[in-house]
Amino acid sequence: MDDSDLLRLQFILRVEKSAIPVAQLSPTSLAYIGDAVYELYIRTHFLLPPKKISDYHNQVVSKVRAETQAAYLQELEPYLTESEQNVIRRGRNGAKREPKRLSPQLYQQASSLETLIGYLYLSDPQRLKQLLGKLKLD
Repeated sequence: MDDSDLLRLQFILRVEKSAIPVAQLSPTSLAYIGDAVYELYIRTHFLLPPKKISDYHNQVVSKVRAETQAAYLQELEPYLTESEQNVIRRGRNGAKREPKRLSPQLYQQASSLETLIGYLYLSDPQRLKQLLGKLKLD
């Protein structure tokens, strides 16, 4: 993720830090925002070179699946701070619904990644940029 990607994310989804008390948000709320930010990041990543919409869709779907998110969380774990690991735990414990097509553990891991992304998007976009830059998307 380069500076222009981060600026696009901040422009499209501009949030004033003072308007949202991040510590008071539930893991589910953080995951809800994190899911949107993550998908937008993935969509932006695959925009170039230009392709047919069906090709964009196939690339994006392969990266936003819970299985892929769980794998990305494992990729990032060595780089996470203690406070980020706590956010991950909150996200895992906040994933209450029963998934239909995958194991509860996989669903919890994917929800944990989304929770972390939502948390960092609202509290520390530069750190989010660092972590997303470590993902092997291609």
